[in-house]
Amino acid sequence: MHSQSSPGKAFKSYWYNGEAEITSFDLQQARYGHTYPGQAVMIFVTEDFSKAKQVKLDHPDEAGNDRINVLKLNLTKKFNTGIYPYSMMLSSYLPVEKSGNPHALKVTGTTQEWCGQTFTQLNRKEDGYRMQSNSYFETEGDQQTTIPGNYWLEDELWQQIRIDPDELPVGTVDMVPGILFARLRHERVEPHRAEARFVQEEATNVKVYHLRYVDITRELVIYFKADFPYRILRWKEITENGFGKDKSVSTTEAIRKETIRLDYWDHHFPEDSIYRQRLKLSSGN
Repeated sequence: MHSQSSPGKAFKSYWYNGEAEITSFDLQQARYGHTYPGQAVMIFVTEDFSKAKQVKLDHPDEAGNDRINVLKLNLTKKFNTGIYPYSMMLSSYLPVEKSGNPHALKVTGTTQEWCGQTFTQLNRKEDGYRMQSNSYFETEGDQQTTIPGNYWLEDELWQQIRIDPDELPVGTVDMVPGILFARLRHERVEPHRAEARFVQEEATNVKVYHLRYVDITRELVIYFKADFPYRILRWKEITENGFGKDKSVSTTEAIRKETIRLDYWDHHFPEDSIYRQRLKLSSGN
């Protein structure tokens, strides 16, 4: 259940100060039965969002009741598989205050690699999610469909950890797996039964959230600091390698490198590349 009240003083001081939080990760991405090194970046920032249009507001002071504050996550992954590169990005928008808006208002995911591009977008409606899906694969093609129901999305768990991890679902839950996972596996974006639980790390200030799907081979394990602002330290994704008869599994893992706070949208000049150095990011990631 969602019982999140208005954000407290610590939350407001950290998230409403005009800066984003940017964290770089060393990535080991499972693909094609192998694991490939790469880099991932998580950007968390609060934004004023339009409930009706589900886009960032240009003039929030004029939006009235259409204005809602969200914690946005932009997650990027970049890695090479043999000769050709992958570039993936997830954007997720979760309201900070849950009253009347218990789930993400919008999620988008894109993949780019030398074979082509894909795009998926979920928009929250009263009766569930409207989904738009575009792909260069014939069997996927261009689709518009709906996901009826009030399901959790795997792609909103990240912000829920940052807002209040005590409100994460535990026990048996129907959840829509991550849309980037669905793209890599060519799976339908639809809810699946999952088991969710917390694991307390011994003698550390780290909590572990473990999600395991019952009817598909996928587990997500997220490690985060047990105290505010609940920074994400690393995560693992355990999935099947191949398609059809190949039921072997591989593990994707991301481990935190550096975190900075920055109004990055105002730092787009050549000399600002120093911040990339602070994040230990190589060029092009």
